[in-house]
Amino acid sequence: MNTVYVMMAQILRSHLINASVIPNRMKMGPYLGVIRTKMMSTHKSKKNMREYYRLLNLDEGCSADDVRESFHKLAKQYHPDGGSNTADSATFIRIEEAYRKVLSHVIEQTNARQSKVEETEEEEKKFKYNTPQHRHYLSFEGIGFGTPSQREKQYRQFRADRATEQVMEYQKQKLQSQYFTNSITVKDVRHSKEQKITQAIERLVEDLIQESMAKGDFDNLSGKGKPLKKFSGCSYIDPMTHNLNRILIDNGYQPEWILMQKEIKDTIDQLREAILVSRKKLGNPMTPTEQKQWNQVCEQFQENIKKLNKRINDFNLIVPLLTRQKVHFDAQKEIARAQEIYETLIKTQEVTDKNPNNFDQGEGEKTPGVKTGFFNWMNVWQFIKT
Repeated sequence: MNTVYVMMAQILRSHLINASVIPNRMKMGPYLGVIRTKMMSTHKSKKNMREYYRLLNLDEGCSADDVRESFHKLAKQYHPDGGSNTADSATFIRIEEAYRKVLSHVIEQTNARQSKVEETEEEEKKFKYNTPQHRHYLSFEGIGFGTPSQREKQYRQFRADRATEQVMEYQKQKLQSQYFTNSITVKDVRHSKEQKITQAIERLVEDLIQESMAKGDFDNLSGKGKPLKKFSGCSYIDPMTHNLNRILIDNGYQPEWILMQKEIKDTIDQLREAILVSRKKLGNPMTPTEQKQWNQVCEQFQENIKKLNKRINDFNLIVPLLTRQKVHFDAQKEIARAQEIYETLIKTQEVTDKNPNNFDQGEGEKTPGVKTGFFNWMNVWQFIKT
């Protein structure tokens, strides 16, 4: 019977212990779930961050400049508008996302390290021994450092230097008072520095205007006593802006895009004329040597056209109107154009040689051949101008 009672007591004890533990476990259940979720999310974020580093071909601990440089290289390879063979929009989107995540991660780590360093420095400053303020030297005017004998030598040198400066200043003032007694500038130099002259430019301009009016310079001005001319054009333009532009134009000022437009036009005219002159120097048909020379001329012409197209890009960026923008010149078309002009000149020359200028017995009447040659030359000239 005793054994039965002992067993029943043990069973009852175990039930009571379980009953007391179960509520605590139920209370801790939500907190355990939150902790487990945070641990899983942290693990996933670390895994994703490693994947981002792998996409950018970087190692953990790199700097922000390394991240930007790696992103620029990969963007050139995978950007859809880059024109490369490896261009892929999906890959570029992943790389861009990785770049943003990694850059923010690197900046956070850098800021954390910097804050730790600052905290460490602050702690060191707290524990660093500071000399009390009442420990300054009271002898020798507080000048010098080291032992008392060393400080005494330094103080003597300081007194000698100070005496020399005072003597020089006294001699300077004495010379000024002796040779510049009547000089207002020297006497009031300190006061003139302290005073602030306001509206100096306005006063000067007003004095000049009044002086010119007294001389009669404004008496014979055109438009005197007449109302100002209103600017013609759009009524919505600011009058001040219009007048400023008119003043600039009257003084020969031109905007940058107009000067660049003129430069582009002059350059293409010179290039066209130069390649036509080079073609005229060669024979027809060309020998192999002349063909090589012509190829060299064409290569140089293509290089010049490339430089001109770059200037056109700059012009298109600053021109205010979209309709004023220019398209690139095609080197091959320009070479073919020069060849056509040369062939036209050759044909015209042949026609002129076959029909030389001659006159009939009538007064000043030209032959039909002369008229044909004249009109052919006119057509060639029009073709060259266009």
